[in-house]
Amino acid sequence: MKFICTQSNLKKAIFYTERIVSRQTTLPILNNILINAGKGGVKLSATNLEMGVDTKIGAKVEKEGKITVPVRLLSSFINNLPAGENTQLELINQSLKIKSGSVKAVIKGVSADDFPLIPKKSEEYQIILKNSQLKEIIDKILVSVAINEARPELTGINFILNEEEIILASTDSFRLTEIKIKLEKGNIQKEAYRSLKNKKSNVIIPATTITELNRIITSQEDGEVKITIEESQIFFEINGTTIVSRLINGKYPEYQHILPQQFKSRAVGSRDLILGSVKMASIFASGKTNEIIFKISSDAPKMIIEAKSAEVGENTSELKLDITGPAQEVVLNSRYILDGLNVINTSSVAILMNNEATPIALKEINEKNGEVLNNYIYIVMPIKN
Repeated sequence: MKFICTQSNLKKAIFYTERIVSRQTTLPILNNILINAGKGGVKLSATNLEMGVDTKIGAKVEKEGKITVPVRLLSSFINNLPAGENTQLELINQSLKIKSGSVKAVIKGVSADDFPLIPKKSEEYQIILKNSQLKEIIDKILVSVAINEARPELTGINFILNEEEIILASTDSFRLTEIKIKLEKGNIQKEAYRSLKNKKSNVIIPATTITELNRIITSQEDGEVKITIEESQIFFEINGTTIVSRLINGKYPEYQHILPQQFKSRAVGSRDLILGSVKMASIFASGKTNEIIFKISSDAPKMIIEAKSAEVGENTSELKLDITGPAQEVVLNSRYILDGLNVINTSSVAILMNNEATPIALKEINEKNGEVLNNYIYIVMPIKN
């Protein structure tokens, strides 16, 4: 194996693959990245057996071949090479010789024969989304994913495939996010999507996979993501890079009954104003649950956000907001509210309430006409004293 490529292309390919490399000691080959030079260019691959990544780079291949090398060693070396230089990689006696300008290195490798096969998709893609659209969705949906693996299904994101829309949901039992993607002509391969929906209309995708997908699309300015869902796996294709992941087995909770169908009270105002007030209140929040109080006044168009702590002190902010409905008071976890406010993309936000014992909701506001948007909702359960 011998090829020449740019340092920047190699660096980017390693960035796409290195995070999923396993740190297992029982199967050391999973600590390595597979480098495969062929007629079509060079492909780098990594897997942890739950998820795999293949990415291609342009290169001048002088001799075909493949080898696996420790990815963290390779990454540390390539990232510190001078930018702008061409990099030559050559396989000599199971070692990878690297030369870039006046810098040289030799990394001992392991035969590619022992590297696990990364699955290939057998069906055409069913869904296609723009990078920018998907990134905005991912930033919002990851907020509510459970970290504790006691219930594996909650560590994933639920995809519900409907005729006219795809619904994404995540919850850790304390808050819940639901996002609706309206399907348009360019979003789906009609027949392939319909066939998938008839066979498998509800899947759970590991949040770790979505996180890695987000890293890749964040590093790219434009492009599209093609999504293929098969029986037990999902494939994402992004500009020459493919992520494949196992789906989570299990049934996602029936969460729809938690979503209030209507709200009695609504407060609408500047996202930044409310965010700043919640941040201040969180400094004084008491207990492990970071308790703060939201109060809506029915006498005056204002919301009061306050926090008290016997050890620290207290804080109160009065915000002039657009208020409709009766007075309300609810105790909330400040961290959960901050998480929701931080991912809202509109300058104004709607805070919706019913009573002290039911969930509150955050929604975005249409910048042009001031209407509450219903394609995204973030639900937070109250703290019951």
